[in-house]
Amino acid sequence: MSKKKVYMDDGFNPEFVETARFDGILEIPVLDPPREFVIPDRMIPLTKLKRSENHSEIVVPYVYDSEFSDILRNPDKYVDELSKHPAAASLDNSAYVDSPLEVQIANVYRSRAIGHHLQKRGVNIIPNVRWGDERSYTTCVLPEKFAFLGLPKHSILSVGTYGACKTREEKFHLRNGFIAMLDELEPECVLIYGAMPKDVFFDLYDRTNFIQYSDWTSTKKRRAK
Repeated sequence: MSKKKVYMDDGFNPEFVETARFDGILEIPVLDPPREFVIPDRMIPLTKLKRSENHSEIVVPYVYDSEFSDILRNPDKYVDELSKHPAAASLDNSAYVDSPLEVQIANVYRSRAIGHHLQKRGVNIIPNVRWGDERSYTTCVLPEKFAFLGLPKHSILSVGTYGACKTREEKFHLRNGFIAMLDELEPECVLIYGAMPKDVFFDLYDRTNFIQYSDWTSTKKRRAK
């Protein structure tokens, strides 16, 4: 019986970062700015690609981690399909606020490593940003804000808020992470997949150009009506 290869078998697939540059003492792979700034009308989750109408959407990874485990093992399998779309956001490996620090760091690394590999294969990647608790977006524990390592400044970024702003604690970290990200990366544009609660964004609207997209479920329900 053949053993199914997983991304831990040989050190998180070092072949994905053979040509990468690395950022910070944690050596997080660097993502280049996307070759084109694309702002389409819609986003489509990675798991819904077969339901794309005309490949005009940005592909986004805002689904459960288990639903994109295949691309972690074999991103090359997705290159042709992703290349049909104007852009795709890099993976959104979870960095839950109650996750151990090493898990949050590892998931930032995985997101950047796969994103770099897809960029190298010609996919127009929009860097996704994901942070966890304050250890990821401040220097309260580590000397660098690792949630932002490897990301371009003055560029276009993508952030998923869907399912990440329900509780008071989630909103606290979402807001403070956004402030830290805006200070650190000074993006020209931030694409938001999901809600933009006023108690999180109330004084941030003029910090960059936010463009909001409804989540897939809400969009389908609205169209059905």
